[in-house]
Amino acid sequence: MSEPVHDALDRARDLAPRIAAAADEIERQRRLPDPLVGALHDAGLFRMLLPRALGGAELDPATFVQVTEAIARADASAAWVICQTNGCSMTAAYLRPDVARKIFGGEPAGVLAWGPPTMSRAVVEDGGYRLSGTFNFASGSRHASWLGGQAPVVEADGTPRRRHGAAERRTLLFPAASVTMQDVWHTIGLRGTGSDSFVVTDLFVPQEHSFARDDPAERRYRAPLYCFPQGSLYASGFAGVAMGIARSLLEDFVALATDKTPRGYSRPLRESAVTQSLVAQAEARLGAARVYLLSSLRENWSAVGRTRALGLDQRVTIRLAASHAIRQAREVADFAYHAAGGTAVFTSNAFERRFRDIHTVSQQLQGRDDHFEAVGKFLLGLEPDTTFL
Repeated sequence: MSEPVHDALDRARDLAPRIAAAADEIERQRRLPDPLVGALHDAGLFRMLLPRALGGAELDPATFVQVTEAIARADASAAWVICQTNGCSMTAAYLRPDVARKIFGGEPAGVLAWGPPTMSRAVVEDGGYRLSGTFNFASGSRHASWLGGQAPVVEADGTPRRRHGAAERRTLLFPAASVTMQDVWHTIGLRGTGSDSFVVTDLFVPQEHSFARDDPAERRYRAPLYCFPQGSLYASGFAGVAMGIARSLLEDFVALATDKTPRGYSRPLRESAVTQSLVAQAEARLGAARVYLLSSLRENWSAVGRTRALGLDQRVTIRLAASHAIRQAREVADFAYHAAGGTAVFTSNAFERRFRDIHTVSQQLQGRDDHFEAVGKFLLGLEPDTTFL
């Protein structure tokens, strides 16, 4: 049975001290330690976006954002993995119920991870496809029981298959043990996400283990949550990660400013008029961005509950609010790091790790500045690129 939706946020907050205590180990191992993964499973945090029919919480998007934010305040990598794998789990709404239970059932619940391909192709074969490809940025793949990869579909003679006038692309799902992992995730931030690459070679994938991502015609489980494209949940959830990092940095700076007297000063930082003004502005930026994102998600959630559809204008609003939140979080984090002075550069405190993490978040797809261009085109009555809307 699924938990009441508020339980996910309560459990995330209860687990936060344990996540924070594991932060150094997460950084060293470049993945989440097994005991912590077990605790996240026990708290139901890998199944927040799963259908209730599969024992998931089917959580509303605004609460989901608050959960990723709460976890990110403790450790950004843990929050990123939770956000990514939950987004992948929305796949269950597009699969045959028996296949969905096979992938996401069990105890602990199955975990699906994936990443974009550098090259891939799915050759049509009786009953399914023969998949080959290399897939990157597979966050959470070290904790996944199943993996996925998107590929163009080609006939046996190499001719691209077309659907609705365009080249057909499908996402194929397969056991994690069937791939070759590549240990490539050596980065400045989000080190614990284990966002490695994997290679699939001539692997047969049954037709029922594939789907066209976000295609309403293939959606089998028709609840309001699955009217939202996965991209909208990724954008919003990763904005929650960014806001959680920024909030922790700002709180750490406020605590530091109480006692730190910089060299050449006679009073603590908090008594500086410049510091006072900048802290107030940072609080306003972060708080306003958070309210904009959460209110947008709640408004659209309510509308989808009535109409069972999410229009392009609503997707644009979510993209704008999420992109704005990521940008504002990065700017607030930069302020807190810089204002902390020399204290921030030492690994003995969390300033430098959170600084590295927030800048790794903003370098990812969800932090791109060109999202604002797509939104601006729509607002000006032009045809936007809807790939990430």
